[in-house]
Amino acid sequence: MQRGAWIEECPAAITVCDQQGVIVEMNDEAAEMFRNDGGRELIGKNILDCHPEPSRKVVEEMLEKHTSRFYTIEKDGVEKLVCQTPWMVEGQFRGIVEFVFEIKLPLPHFLRAPSKPKG
Repeated sequence: MQRGAWIEECPAAITVCDQQGVIVEMNDEAAEMFRNDGGRELIGKNILDCHPEPSRKVVEEMLEKHTSRFYTIEKDGVEKLVCQTPWMVEGQFRGIVEFVFEIKLPLPHFLRAPSKPKG
């Protein structure tokens, strides 16, 4: 997988797995976040082996049905937003990309005006 500079400059931990769940890429933020689990040594390992039940079942379903998942977590007093979404290339499912952003709560919420109908 060819990596662009954006992956290192994005302020998120980014981990990418293929259709079978094998980790194929991670940026420096992700390697640091998963340092205690092996960091970059996780490349080539299956993400299913990194998840206990019931989250393993959720990841299996995401790989099977090509679905997204968004949630927040708190660990060691740090709040994070986790975005797991299909990695698509020319309409073909290639795997899952996970973005983990550190957030400061409360997170601002903005109400936008409804879209005007087209036509």
